[in-house]
Amino acid sequence: MLRIVITGANRGLGYQFTKIGLEKGNTIVAGVRVLEEGGKAFRALKERFNERLHIIQLDVTKESTLSAAAHYVRETLGGIDVIINNAGILVERDKTIEDLDMRQLIRTFEVNTFGPMRVIRNFLPLMTPSGEQQAIINISSEAGTILNAFPTNYPYSMSKTALNMFSERLREYLKERGIRVYAVHPGWMKTDMGGEEAPYDPENTANGVYNIIENKVNVYSKISFIDFNGRPMPL
Repeated sequence: MLRIVITGANRGLGYQFTKIGLEKGNTIVAGVRVLEEGGKAFRALKERFNERLHIIQLDVTKESTLSAAAHYVRETLGGIDVIINNAGILVERDKTIEDLDMRQLIRTFEVNTFGPMRVIRNFLPLMTPSGEQQAIINISSEAGTILNAFPTNYPYSMSKTALNMFSERLREYLKERGIRVYAVHPGWMKTDMGGEEAPYDPENTANGVYNIIENKVNVYSKISFIDFNGRPMPL
């Protein structure tokens, strides 16, 4: 079974990654920004799965929590097999360039782009060779494609475009080690970010991503940017 680190794990898609991963028999390290909120969200799962669910404080913008989390995982599990960078924010969505708060733009990059980079910097040393299912999943978005650019939504779109480039560079760097890297468009989901009008449930997306991790679907894309069914996404 796999040892999986998940960021933004206590709600929406992150919660489904945690729940489904546990139901598959994996050990999950559920990273949450506020530990008290994580304890409440995972109370039922902790009762069901006990020692296979590790709830840790993990703020992707704070190096101190990341290094402490990596130390805990090293001491407790010895290593990991999968990283799912799920934490993200969406702000200033409808602002034009004239109205855009640059501080919110920087904040978005800190979470959506630099956050996954910090997580990988800290946890990559724990990914020792362990089989064909080792993977890094960076949750991206079709909003990051240049072909689908909108006249607003600067922070989110730009941060996801940058995440896609980082994922592609990382894929090249890690391919000789057998660690697969994907930037995954999760679809428009019924979450706090997506709203109730969205056509997909986060459970569907989480199952699709696990199929990719477990090599149950063939990914034919020449680049790392794909959707949750393994199909290539446009740049």
